[in-house]
Amino acid sequence: MVSERGLDVLRAIVEDYVATREPVGSKSIVEKHSFGVSAATIRNDMAMLEDEELIAAPHTSSGRVPTDKGYRVFVNHLAELRPLTGAQRSAIGTFLAGPADLDDLLARTVRALTQLTGQVALVQYPSFERANITHVELVHLGGARLVVILVTDTGRVSQRLAFAPEELNDADVVQLRARVSALVTGQSVREGSKRVGEALADPPAEPRSAAAHQAILRAVGEELDEFRQDRLVMAGTATLARAEGDFRGSIYPLLEAIEEQVTLLRLMGEMVTDEQGLSASIGRENEPFGLIEASVLASDYETTGGQARVGVLGPTRMDYSSNLTAVRAVARYLSRLLDEDDRAR
Repeated sequence: MVSERGLDVLRAIVEDYVATREPVGSKSIVEKHSFGVSAATIRNDMAMLEDEELIAAPHTSSGRVPTDKGYRVFVNHLAELRPLTGAQRSAIGTFLAGPADLDDLLARTVRALTQLTGQVALVQYPSFERANITHVELVHLGGARLVVILVTDTGRVSQRLAFAPEELNDADVVQLRARVSALVTGQSVREGSKRVGEALADPPAEPRSAAAHQAILRAVGEELDEFRQDRLVMAGTATLARAEGDFRGSIYPLLEAIEEQVTLLRLMGEMVTDEQGLSASIGRENEPFGLIEASVLASDYETTGGQARVGVLGPTRMDYSSNLTAVRAVARYLSRLLDEDDRAR
């Protein structure tokens, strides 16, 4: 059983190791922290922490470093969320002010978070399956080319280039827009996708418009399928190269996870949120995902369709207190912006 002072020693070891990247010894703790006891007493406390597998010696006769279990105890019981500075609050507001659309807002979100934390920043797209399609637009680019634009009540705007089998005139485009709009406007993404599939299986009888109608519907169906897929927006991958010394093994599993996204989406989806709306998955807790040398911190943000997550990914040696504060602050700011956008609509 670790004493209260022992836990304070663990906090000192985590904070000093994160700050210096050097193993922490008893003499250093006595010099830097006001425990009011001798180095020998601190060594006894460290021995107990080592017995509990909360710290370990990376080398013989060296200081101690936190283990994954030690980081977990720190995050659960010892980490104190620090208030954002005025400069940090201002930076978040500046990064997220006046986005053009949801895609732009989420891109700004991850840029802000990686600037604040120095880690890889991640944000899940909200689930659009229950979103309603509010508008369909076809923009004729001339000849057989069209841009298909879809808008949902969650603020998602997407566009896709489509090619009709023959050249179209303005009257053709008006007719196609009316047909497609009648089919999906006011429907949920799920229902709209179903209706598009049924319409593709039953093309209109008019030979001139049938092929163009099918081409437009295929483009709409592809966009709606993307709306239903889980996606991540990320920024700050280069920070992993700067932190390569914090990884005992290779950083390639992390790079592969970032590139493929599926692993990170699964991991973020399974993380358990605490009473503050925060979640952390540390080191060997990520073994099922092949990311045993990484930590992921996340917070939920509120959307029209429910909740999604924003977070950071980095080495286990990270500033958990500051990073958790930044993740929570950005998530709250993002929730507020999306709520204001919903009320404005």
